[in-house]
Amino acid sequence: MLIAVVKEQQRRIQEAMGTRTREDEDAEEVKLLESQSHDECRAKKPKYTNRVHTGYVWNKYNRAHYDHDNPPPKFVQGYKFDIFYPDLVDNTKVPTYTLEEDKDSNNGETCIIRFHAGPHYEDVAFRIVNDDWDYSHKNGFKCTFEGGILRLYFNFKRLVYRR
Repeated sequence: MLIAVVKEQQRRIQEAMGTRTREDEDAEEVKLLESQSHDECRAKKPKYTNRVHTGYVWNKYNRAHYDHDNPPPKFVQGYKFDIFYPDLVDNTKVPTYTLEEDKDSNNGETCIIRFHAGPHYEDVAFRIVNDDWDYSHKNGFKCTFEGGILRLYFNFKRLVYRR
């Protein structure tokens, strides 16, 4: 806002002095058109839905100390991400995801999952539990891009204790 006021004052001073030319006016109009087109091409944040799959672990200890009226604490079993990219510039390039280290995490408990779709869309990042993924389709893994929607569903591996 302050910049616009200063430019307006400079324009009035130049008019009063009679030094303003037609070329200056044309240059300003071009700048305005460039800024308007820049707003249209500016990267936008995609719409998304994400769900955290939580549940109980009924191991020997929890069966001995808890029941259905007093359940054990819930823990994260997996995630479901649906990210909408309706206006991709290049439909042949599929959006991707990457896992990054979370610098704010204590003992590496969490990590960052970042979804990248290229130009026209901003990256979207989420903090998730840092655990091993189960890549089996039988156990719920899904990574598809159809109809402008990137779907990433995964569950974590279950540790089964045996003597």
